[in-house]
Amino acid sequence: MAKEPNSNLSTTTTTTTTNNNKLFSIMLQPFRWLKMLSTELHPSFIAGVILIYGLSHGFSGSYFKVVSDYYWKDVQKLQPSVVQIYIGIYTIPWVMKPIWGLLTDAFPVRGYLRRPYFVISGVVGATAAVGMAVKGGLGVLEALGLLIGISGAMAIADVTIDACIVRNSIEVQWLAQDLQSLCGACSSIGHLIGYSTSGFFVHLLGAQGGSIKQVGVAIRDTCKAIKYPHVWRPSLFMFLCLSLSISTHEGQFYWYTDKKAGPAFSQESVGLIYAVGSAASLIGVLIYHKTLRDLKFRRILFFAQLFYGVAGFLDVIFVLRWNLALRIPDELFVVIEECVTRIVTRIRWTPMMVLNTRLCSVGIEGTFFALLACIDSLGTLCSKWSGGLVLHAFGVTRSDFRNLWLVVLLRTVLRFVVVGFVFLVPDANQTDILIPGDHTMVRKSSSEDGDNIPLVSMKSEGRD
Repeated sequence: MAKEPNSNLSTTTTTTTTNNNKLFSIMLQPFRWLKMLSTELHPSFIAGVILIYGLSHGFSGSYFKVVSDYYWKDVQKLQPSVVQIYIGIYTIPWVMKPIWGLLTDAFPVRGYLRRPYFVISGVVGATAAVGMAVKGGLGVLEALGLLIGISGAMAIADVTIDACIVRNSIEVQWLAQDLQSLCGACSSIGHLIGYSTSGFFVHLLGAQGGSIKQVGVAIRDTCKAIKYPHVWRPSLFMFLCLSLSISTHEGQFYWYTDKKAGPAFSQESVGLIYAVGSAASLIGVLIYHKTLRDLKFRRILFFAQLFYGVAGFLDVIFVLRWNLALRIPDELFVVIEECVTRIVTRIRWTPMMVLNTRLCSVGIEGTFFALLACIDSLGTLCSKWSGGLVLHAFGVTRSDFRNLWLVVLLRTVLRFVVVGFVFLVPDANQTDILIPGDHTMVRKSSSEDGDNIPLVSMKSEGRD
């Protein structure tokens, strides 16, 4: 009996050690996963994904969103419906993604196929951002031009890394879902960091000739591929999915920050709300990666769109201030709304990106994925502009938000309409090959073109 305390102590110590080891093992899982991806693919490729999706797409994109919103509202003092139109204009570089994709597929620069486009996008984006930050008293057109430059730089970088992702997804198909999970995680973390600090800083600082034949072949194969029902039908669904869900962001943003009609969130609060949403987006990535990656495309997109519509009613409740009747403070309710929306949006978006990679062929992956992304961007453009028109039609202005709830309700109803088009999505597994096997390829294998993410000179690989 005298030894029992020592025995209990030993058991407790062992249990504690075991629990610590399990916790340590769980903490190491993301790093093991990254190591596995780096081993199977290439470390520089994984670094490229993290850089573009984390830094450019996530971190810089979050700053761009918050700063541009406050810039149009507080500096240029424009109406929300007009801002929606302008946002649509600097979305145009994303609509032009097939052109950027064609450049990355068919126009090497000094023997390099894709590395120069990373450099070009960096230079253009940095120059436009510096011009926007340094030059005061910009006119509307000047500011719009610089914002187009920033947006265009992001679009070019996005196309370039997407082409590499698609290529690796085709050649190492069992890692396609992992790659999209990596993209989603990097984007969410980047947005989290960006939104966490953006509000503070806004408050502090204020608001080639031999390639012509290759081009022809790439265009021909792209046109051939888009005619397949398994390609155009899901592409149509993704377009409808985005375009029918009209954007009411600017109207809601103006209302969020209005001191009379709205909850009067501060600049720091707006950034923090977006940051919490980005953190929730990571939960969406984990849910998809752990439980949903084996579901069929049609099933997961059906339920994701359905829940996306349900989540829209939270906005209606918030704009009508019913949350106060339920004794839920504005700050708590908007965090709940943002988290739910971001989780559902990520779960809805990730399988669509996997579906896009399944529709591409080797050799035209940059061009074709960019075309699919262009379709998505066109849907977003329609969403922005139609949202601006609806805000204008319902008389929502900088100071009049009486009909904002009707606009948000209309947007929510349209989300449910999209559910009726889910039959356009193939009833296939996320690992299935969806395009015919006889589809013409421009280039046959990665060893022939120097097209891998290391982006070494094609001359060193013996390319003509």
